[in-house]
Amino acid sequence: MRARRYKVACLAGDGIGPELMAEASRAVEAVSRLHGFRVDEAHVPFGGAAVRSFGHPLPAATRAACREADAVLIAATREPALEGVKAELDLTWRITRVRLSRDGDVALVSPVVEDAESLAIERAFRLARSRHAKVTSVGTSPEWFAAVQAATERHAGVIVEHVPVETVLPVLAAAPGRFDVIVTQEVFAHEDVRMVASGRMSADGAGVFGPTHGSAPEIAGQGVANPMAMLLSAALMLGEGLGERAGAETLERAVATALDDGVRTPDLVESGAAATTRQFMDVLLAGLPSARRDTEFAHS
Repeated sequence: MRARRYKVACLAGDGIGPELMAEASRAVEAVSRLHGFRVDEAHVPFGGAAVRSFGHPLPAATRAACREADAVLIAATREPALEGVKAELDLTWRITRVRLSRDGDVALVSPVVEDAESLAIERAFRLARSRHAKVTSVGTSPEWFAAVQAATERHAGVIVEHVPVETVLPVLAAAPGRFDVIVTQEVFAHEDVRMVASGRMSADGAGVFGPTHGSAPEIAGQGVANPMAMLLSAALMLGEGLGERAGAETLERAVATALDDGVRTPDLVESGAAATTRQFMDVLLAGLPSARRDTEFAHS
């Protein structure tokens, strides 16, 4: 049987982007080898680095690589040039993963175009079935309620609750563990440092994935950047963009295990010695085999 094979356009950009992308590539390569698929990466110029070399933040070759890829992985979603990438792709719905430390995460799903509400709802229910089978609906229109009801009938066993936005926002800030998958009619105006990974996707699953932080030029090149958000973005890409959910879960579990083992980059250490980016990654990669829980390629 031929190995499953995917093309990913990697946009590292400036600041800490290149070093984070390098570590994400190490992780994706290790996970793909472990789970029996292959990812062909195209590392293309983007943002300030592209301006210095080509005079434009989004050269034609970069645009072409993004159009031809099964997914786009970016090291900083706040880079303005990303808008040019998104404009050329048919992105219709959005997912944001809010990490809650070792207890897991909350997934926020919403449409990004007017006619994608039913698609976003369907994707949220499918995601809930692979998690804890609970969906929180945040919407107001009769059409929204009808679409949620139709999805409820299609996905037996998924628990559904309807919550007003003015109620869900305070709870999301104070006790996010109460939720599993939240599907919203409109994107929340909600900022939180725990929102570490986001993706905008098309109807067929392809999309753009990256951490919500900036390029942090003040620490670039020092080897101290926290790779966790980048790694969870890569896991989001694997699971939601490429459909390799087992591989995504292995990578997510390895991130949590490394943190549980006490490996901390300087931004997470109040006192004492901190790990470098590479030290964190070495621990994570060493733990990948034990982080795997599926047996899809096991042999007797």
